[in-house]
Amino acid sequence: MPNIELLEKSMPVAPIRIAALEGCRDLAEEVDRKLVKFRKELVEKKGLNNIPQGYSEKSFLVDCECPRFGTGEGKGIIKESVRGTDLYIMVDVTNYSSTYTVCGHVNHMSPDNHFQDLKRIISAATGKAHRINVIMPFLYEGRQHRRKKRESLDCAVALRELSDMGVSNIITFDAHDPRVQNSIPLNGFDNFFPTYQFLKALVKNVDNFQVDNDHLMIISPDEGAMSRAVYFSNILGVDMGMFYKRRDYSTVVNGKNPIVAHEFLGDSVEGKDVVIIDDMISSGESMLDVAKQIKERHANRVFICTTYGLFTEGMDKFDAYYEKGWIDKVITTNLNYRIPELLTRPYYIEANMSKYLASIIDIINHDVSVEKVRSSNEKIMDLMKRVNQK
Repeated sequence: MPNIELLEKSMPVAPIRIAALEGCRDLAEEVDRKLVKFRKELVEKKGLNNIPQGYSEKSFLVDCECPRFGTGEGKGIIKESVRGTDLYIMVDVTNYSSTYTVCGHVNHMSPDNHFQDLKRIISAATGKAHRINVIMPFLYEGRQHRRKKRESLDCAVALRELSDMGVSNIITFDAHDPRVQNSIPLNGFDNFFPTYQFLKALVKNVDNFQVDNDHLMIISPDEGAMSRAVYFSNILGVDMGMFYKRRDYSTVVNGKNPIVAHEFLGDSVEGKDVVIIDDMISSGESMLDVAKQIKERHANRVFICTTYGLFTEGMDKFDAYYEKGWIDKVITTNLNYRIPELLTRPYYIEANMSKYLASIIDIINHDVSVEKVRSSNEKIMDLMKRVNQK
């Protein structure tokens, strides 16, 4: 039971309801099961005779959908009352497996399509729900978080749209740059990290995983991931290193300056297990190149931890690197859509986030501080104690 001492002393702002958009329903169902369990346990512990209306339910999920007309235009429908509720709308903008029909042609849902459906459901609930919260693990357009020269500022514009539509809180995970929240200074914006879940997955699934300076090192694959790697290394008390990307600024390929080489800064990794940590695997080329270089420096085992496994160019390269022994495990969360083939790979480990997300919803619904669920320091230290006692 998460943060039970806080929940025992507080009351929810309104009954919880969860509206899961297409592409996020599997995760929402897992979160719902955990939340139902939390509430049931809390009611039993407090011995409540008069339970607040809507506090403990068999399910908090709301039936909703975004059907399409023949032209591909859509609308949002919430099929049951959400009046007076604390509504949490869950969306996975990366789930391209969802499809819709346009004049007889089947199209895959893009992040733009998912974001439009999110706005449709918000529009259907506005003026009825007591409070509207958006859970968007992969922040829409999060990589377009700053403007260079004459270009759009998509993430900030999207957040302003949600704010103008009446959204009170935006909950996301491992935002590419959380400073984008400055575009909505009067709204709630909570950015959480799966550090504890990564570590728990490694301890559970990797034999002889030793956490000390002689056996483990944390690696940042580029300067953008430094803050994640610094936190991970500090909480574990181990060394870290980093790579920086040397780019060719004389040419542009697919809108970016191509990477010429990854240069390493740090102590020797020889004989050590290495954890490479970042926010996402997109094509995976940079991450794989870093893993190969780490192995060439005689590291023992290489573990890749990223919040989002997008694998935009498939699994072939990862399969080849695993067969060559350049990577040992790949850990990602279940916060976004993952291709079915990934789940069958011998090197893949899932860091399940459903319990953590249910805890976040429960805390926010009680309108108390989220710092105890945001900070994983105590849980990580407890986990390390158990590991060291084995």
